[in-house]
Amino acid sequence: MPKRFRGILVGLSVIVEDLEESRKLYSMGYYGKPIGVQKPKGPNFDAPLKLSILEALYLAENGVLEVVDINGNRVELEALRRILGEMKKFELLYKVYKDLRNRKLIARPGLKFGADFTVYRLGPGIDHAPYVVHVYEPEEAIDPVEIVRAGRLSHSVRKMFVMATPLRDERILYLMFKWFKP
Repeated sequence: MPKRFRGILVGLSVIVEDLEESRKLYSMGYYGKPIGVQKPKGPNFDAPLKLSILEALYLAENGVLEVVDINGNRVELEALRRILGEMKKFELLYKVYKDLRNRKLIARPGLKFGADFTVYRLGPGIDHAPYVVHVYEPEEAIDPVEIVRAGRLSHSVRKMFVMATPLRDERILYLMFKWFKP
């Protein structure tokens, strides 16, 4: 098991204050973002690491991260899940995030591409993310215009548009769209 790191829950983020731990955790799989660093070029930064709540829960579930509150009291997994339950679509987003990470892919926030996740094979700064992933509920109606819009946007940034839907049997259904011009 890798070294156990420690992070402080602040709102819907977890901050790893120790700089050495921040660098090690980042280099383990591009977890988090160094505070105040726009585009880190590897783990050579001198800043605390800010983890999203999805990253923090994933790392805590895997025994890599201990989350504490501002007073240093341990935050249990169930308490983290309750906090996260307040986020819209949390359960769906987390299932997809966890599946992507378990497949050894690097899932990062995809907001700037109008998606839930941007997904890398190797990592930010090493390769460009080949995929943008939108997460949908299993029974959610999807407007065809939304698919065209997402496809055009993903094509304009040279990424493949992927729809992800967690199924009831715990599998994730991925549908990948490639922009086709006859």
